[in-house]
Amino acid sequence: MTWTTRPRSEIGGLAAIQTGTGPEILLLHGVGLRAEAWGAQLDELASEARLTAPDMPGHGESPLSFFDTELSEYSEAARNVLGSLNGPVLVVGHSMGAMIALDLAAKAPDRICGVVAMNAVFERGAKAAQAVQERAAGLDGETPVDPNSTLRRWFGDIGSPERDACREWLMAMDPAAYKLTYTVFAQSQNPLRNALEKLGCPALFLTGSLEPNSTPDMSHKMAEVTPNGRALIIDGAAHMMPMTHSIQVNAAVSSFQSEVLS
Repeated sequence: MTWTTRPRSEIGGLAAIQTGTGPEILLLHGVGLRAEAWGAQLDELASEARLTAPDMPGHGESPLSFFDTELSEYSEAARNVLGSLNGPVLVVGHSMGAMIALDLAAKAPDRICGVVAMNAVFERGAKAAQAVQERAAGLDGETPVDPNSTLRRWFGDIGSPERDACREWLMAMDPAAYKLTYTVFAQSQNPLRNALEKLGCPALFLTGSLEPNSTPDMSHKMAEVTPNGRALIIDGAAHMMPMTHSIQVNAAVSSFQSEVLS
């Protein structure tokens, strides 16, 4: 598919794409991306749900209105969008968006009926934690983002329209906003084990078999400690599976939403 810019509205203080009719699904993207990263979900799931995909603070057309390196700031921004939606909401997050989705589910259990955490990190090992923190420390907040190493982690060396779209989004992002957001992603310990143990809604932990950082083992461990959790691993997928493996991702989200939003 093509990844062209789509019209937005202001929803809960963020620029957001909204489409479809039916039960509410809130889509939260990861670091350096924008609402269009959910393009395949916006197209294919609009017949069965109303989908809202905001540009997270400092991304796309949403301004960065804070300067604290705390995940709670991003969760509060997502919660404001949640407050503009009707009825119970299924929250779907990817990468850092999964961190936010799980934090939101813990803080607003009365509004959220389920959460899908895609490519979520959990209890990083010392080597992985050091690597991501070093990448964050290497950003100066002034130089435009060099996307090459990020794209290599996400896609390997294979070219594709999805890779090209991500390159464009990363290079267009304000360097200060990227540094702040990536620092939050690198330093955050979310989701915490004790928070998952108390999670009241059903949770689906979804990742790819080729994902080197948000690993299948992490998804299985999160599912094990979450009371109503389950894990699903998509064969052959890596980090950007909402874009590269949208058929499998959409099928998983559709099945889960029919369960929790019925």
